Amino acid sequence: MAEQFDVTIIGAGPGGYVAAVRGAQLGLKVAIIEKEKDAKLGGTCGLRGCIPTKALLNAAHLLQKANEFEKFGLKAKDVGYDWAGVQNYKSSIVDKNAAGVTYLMKKNKVTVFNGHGKIAGKGKVEVALADGKKETIDTKNIIIATGSVVRPIPGFEVDGKQVVNSDQILELQSVPKSMIVMGSGAVGVEFASVYHRFGCDTTVVELLDRIVPIEDADVSKELARAFKKQGIKCETGIKLDKLEKNKKGVKVSGKNAKGEDVSFEAEMLLVAVGRMPYLEGLGLEKTKVVVNPGGTIKVNDYCETDEPGIYAIGDVIDTAWLAHLASKEGILVVEKIAGKKVEPIKQNLVPNCTYCDPEVASVGLTEAKAKEAGYDVKVGKFPFSASGKARILGETDGFVKIVAEKKYDEVLGVHIIGPLATELLAEACVAMALETTADELGRVIHAHPTVSESVMEAAEGVHDLTIHM
Repeated sequence: MAEQFDVTIIGAGPGGYVAAVRGAQLGLKVAIIEKEKDAKLGGTCGLRGCIPTKALLNAAHLLQKANEFEKFGLKAKDVGYDWAGVQNYKSSIVDKNAAGVTYLMKKNKVTVFNGHGKIAGKGKVEVALADGKKETIDTKNIIIATGSVVRPIPGFEVDGKQVVNSDQILELQSVPKSMIVMGSGAVGVEFASVYHRFGCDTTVVELLDRIVPIEDADVSKELARAFKKQGIKCETGIKLDKLEKNKKGVKVSGKNAKGEDVSFEAEMLLVAVGRMPYLEGLGLEKTKVVVNPGGTIKVNDYCETDEPGIYAIGDVIDTAWLAHLASKEGILVVEKIAGKKVEPIKQNLVPNCTYCDPEVASVGLTEAKAKEAGYDVKVGKFPFSASGKARILGETDGFVKIVAEKKYDEVLGVHIIGPLATELLAEACVAMALETTADELGRVIHAHPTVSESVMEAAEGVHDLTIHM
């Protein structure tokens, strides 16, 4: 009789492998399937997304700080970089992370299959193994955690040399002299921050009327100002419709918001827009699983599909495509399978972080969204230029903005742009999960001098009680 599992997970990214660990912790017999070559675990985030990108960002940040040593009374000679060394640093972190996930599978006795998983009937998953053989797994439950891949953009097909996507740009052999970044979401502005600091003349081109368009409008404005100060050019309201390649590089053209013809030229084009769920060859046509018009899998608040016993998490469903959310969705599913009482994830409390320079982080409603929802809004704002610790760091761009509602003073959203923004946001997430008021947050004692004091000062600002401004 074939070995039977309580749950089989297709995909070993931050949704899948975290679900596997928690399932094992709860006593479930777990299998996980990963098609990545050499059974490297970690998914897009660990192998060619979050982790390698942030490693490059860290190297770029350190290079920038080293070039600013004189501001701190320090001296350094011949500050530069070895691009091959930077790439080796990035790759070593990716490899260690992947090895760490493999260790977690062994530690928690999760069975790993290296191959392509396909649903082959009720309680059956067929794995096309890396060695060419096939194996069928018997399982009580299935979790689809296959993530997303880069979506091709018609007319802007990548070639890996002059036109690259977010995967290919991680493996460049050298830093281009100039680059056009098509799209100003997290991917676009992060890579703009990386390559500009390594000496690449960078232009960000955005279809909408502001960069990082999902963020609060004040944050978008501040990031555009900071980018301009650094020398990163931002062109918004531009619809690109044509790509031309020549020996020197690329030329993209289109129209601006006024309908006028515009064009941009550079050595390289980064297409930083568009990802799509990866559902290829999953065998969903043999199930009751419904695929939405946008390509995501239809699920309820507990990540259950229309096929009993089949769940979907992460980038294949219509929630925010964020690694940390995928992890929590995976935990929710296996806890439900294990018979635990679970509650739907509060989507308004999912944090969003962008690791450009300056960093951007947010949770909850923007000021505009709060007003659209009918709240009577009161805002507190504190600039890092008034923070003693930010001055010490030499990083005074940006601010903390808190959106609260007047009647009960509840904090509805926190928006940060500036030093350590992605770390500072954790406080806001905890506070909002506990339904804090602006008054309560402002009264919490924050250590001095820290950049976190800016959160306290912004909260006090909701009631016009900010001290240091």
